Amino acid sequence: MHDYVRSLRSIMSVKHSKPNLSQSQVVELVKRLFRLTPSEIRSLPSYDDQNFCVTAVEGGKYVLKIMNSEDSKNPTLFEVQTYAMSFLHQNGLPAQTALPTTSGQLMSLEEIDCGYGCQKYLVRLLTYLPGTTISKAPLTPQLLFETGKTAARMDKILQEMEHPHLSVLQREKFIWSLSNVPLLEAYINLFDGDPLHEVVKSVIHQYKTSVIPKRSDFRKCVNHGDFNDLNVLVQPDESDSHRISGILDFGDMNSGYYIHELAIAITYMMMEHPKPIEVGGPLLAGWESVLPLNDAERDCLYVLVLSRFCQSLVLARHAVTLHPENEEYLMISSRNGVHFLRQLWELGKEQVEKVWFQSAAQFSERK
Repeated sequence: MHDYVRSLRSIMSVKHSKPNLSQSQVVELVKRLFRLTPSEIRSLPSYDDQNFCVTAVEGGKYVLKIMNSEDSKNPTLFEVQTYAMSFLHQNGLPAQTALPTTSGQLMSLEEIDCGYGCQKYLVRLLTYLPGTTISKAPLTPQLLFETGKTAARMDKILQEMEHPHLSVLQREKFIWSLSNVPLLEAYINLFDGDPLHEVVKSVIHQYKTSVIPKRSDFRKCVNHGDFNDLNVLVQPDESDSHRISGILDFGDMNSGYYIHELAIAITYMMMEHPKPIEVGGPLLAGWESVLPLNDAERDCLYVLVLSRFCQSLVLARHAVTLHPENEEYLMISSRNGVHFLRQLWELGKEQVEKVWFQSAAQFSERK
């Protein structure tokens, strides 16, 4: 699903960790920290943080990100994420960069009262990237090819990144990491009585028996971790198609494997396609134009895509038990995900791989 429930880290048990700044508080913050005067402030969607699009009198458009108070306790992680965005930008990929504060810092820990006492929130002001989310564009084979190619280029560049605190990306118990699919077993009872219960259980079993034994042959890298249809921006190009104009939201960055990024991209692009099974071929062709898969990665792709669908469905349902008032918002695309998971599961590994790998080969031949 779209990762409205992306983090589900400690936020789930902390009632008032999401910031809730008023417009006047935002104006004061932007003026004091960045010496900019907002002429327009527009709220942007976020599950556990608070985001605003800020247009400045002095010129320019920015995104103000106020992190929830729980995640703000780990500034080193955000320091590495902010550095990664800048590193990608320097290497030719369209990622946001952070504007320094008046004191030259790329983020500031601010004590703010949002109506339930003073709490500390990390604040960053990022460049604004033009475009609309890829979810609103027609997913042509060419755009899917570019999406796969961009995802592979991104991970390849991130793998070259050096930073003294890269170890914070290990995130061993991070539940959205595709390395941690067995952690879903703790939530499996949420599906009691649901026909999907057996599917989810079986996918976790397949992950344990067919993915984990082959993991030593996967190539390691730093993953963006959430390369989904709301985190990729596109703009129309001169040939009436679209080009990728932005990569957003590095909050799920973690040390993982190249194949994880590809599986995540396929999962989410399937959500937006009228014939979801057809997504894998051109996306895979784009990926392999940069990073051809090895045998182990190729063999595990199908189960990893199923696993990502399961992560999204299970954790969305868990989020609803904690925040029932947000059910409609949290389950917005999970409902589609149920259909896609079942369709992939029923087709089976052999059939799905045949479609993906044959169409990828045909697409590559035409390039």
